Amino acid sequence: MATLKIFGIIAGNGVYPRLLAEAARNAGVKKIVAAAFSGETDPVLAERVDLIEWMRVGQLNRLLKFFNQNKVHHAIMAGQIAPKNLFDLRPDLKALMLLSKLKQRNAESIFGAIANELAKVDVDLLPATTFLEDSVPIAGLIAGAKLRRQEEEDVDLGYKIAKEIACLDIGQTVIVKNGTVVAVEALEGTNEAIRRGGALAREGAVMVKVAKANQDMRFDVPVIGVETIRVAAEAKLRVIVIEAEKSLLLERKAIADLAAQAKLSIIAR
Repeated sequence: MATLKIFGIIAGNGVYPRLLAEAARNAGVKKIVAAAFSGETDPVLAERVDLIEWMRVGQLNRLLKFFNQNKVHHAIMAGQIAPKNLFDLRPDLKALMLLSKLKQRNAESIFGAIANELAKVDVDLLPATTFLEDSVPIAGLIAGAKLRRQEEEDVDLGYKIAKEIACLDIGQTVIVKNGTVVAVEALEGTNEAIRRGGALAREGAVMVKVAKANQDMRFDVPVIGVETIRVAAEAKLRVIVIEAEKSLLLERKAIADLAAQAKLSIIAR
């Protein structure tokens, strides 16, 4: 892809939008425009972009107008919206009409419909890994010690179950210990699933996070960052497994250092 002159970020929470902005700048993008959400987006993003507009989650018409006015034709969805905010949503008329047409309201259907609305104003939603190709893990041990046999078996079970729940649009993460699934992610998100699973397993559990079978790489791509490792360490997990080539591993050195301190193994499968 030729270097973009103008690039848009639809910025959710966490460090992902900031890292994306930095990577886009390093790739030669001249102007970065960010749509930010009150109570979600880290305000530090304002220092990394040329223009930022703050809006409420659900103000779809404002998002479309903002990108249109600033000649944004390529954008990326970066960072999640906290699940609780999906229920506190106060959609504008445009978003209300979009939601009313959806029989199911999950990440894929909602984000897919938003992508269609963006396309109508000539905004192409790019793969979430654009500019961050170095953060896409290849298969192998990323950090920590080699797994024991029981952990290998738990990884096999966790991977199989995680793929099943991902296909059913329930979640992408499961926690397993000694051949038992102790937690399955749903709307609460990965970190809360880890806390719940860690409390039930007490220590030594395996976490597996996967992509969907036909993962749309424009949105809902599995992401592991420093905060996930912190939560996993507090929950006394032993192993974190992510899917190779279909995930993002942000701030890899910081992750590896934290994993070493917590005696956590991280594997891309």
